[in-house]
Amino acid sequence: MSFTKLSDSDKQTLLEVAQQSIKYGSSHHRALPIELNHYNSLLNEAGASFVTLNLHQQLRGCIGTLDAYQPLVKDVAEHAFAAAYKDPRFSPVNNNEIDNLEIHVSVLTKSTPIDFKDEKDLLQKLKPGTDGIILQENYNKGTFLPSVWEQLPEPEDFLNHLKIKAGFSKDYWSNNLEAYRYTTISF
Repeated sequence: MSFTKLSDSDKQTLLEVAQQSIKYGSSHHRALPIELNHYNSLLNEAGASFVTLNLHQQLRGCIGTLDAYQPLVKDVAEHAFAAAYKDPRFSPVNNNEIDNLEIHVSVLTKSTPIDFKDEKDLLQKLKPGTDGIILQENYNKGTFLPSVWEQLPEPEDFLNHLKIKAGFSKDYWSNNLEAYRYTTISF
């Protein structure tokens, strides 16, 4: 399903669900339970999302999935809770931080493989500011959302940092590397 038809109201609903799930999680230690019949059919379609939390313009948590396997509204609720309380890079959000969190939701399109011959070819095929990229080989895998281009606008820097995130060195190259692209609707 393409979520390009998400209305401003749908986006607001998803942001509210994310916020409610974080607040609910502070006392119940789990994501907000979602009653699917309370949401429109589009929000009940299977969707993949990432929820990013910032506090004072600093990353405070980011969790999501690359594959659509559950209703979008439930996906957002679960990832908001996980970003706040389960991101292994950060301590859990505390009650004093909840009202000051900036919540960003990214809804992902289905990823498609990028056909490339070598690293130079891959770099030329990247679309800065547009592409989210998944890089993987065997059990090593990493992704950057399109928003990461704001911090790493040069394709070479973007790819090198993504290699490190995926568990490789920045100089690593192998003909077995796979790359996939996706886009997001972010709000």
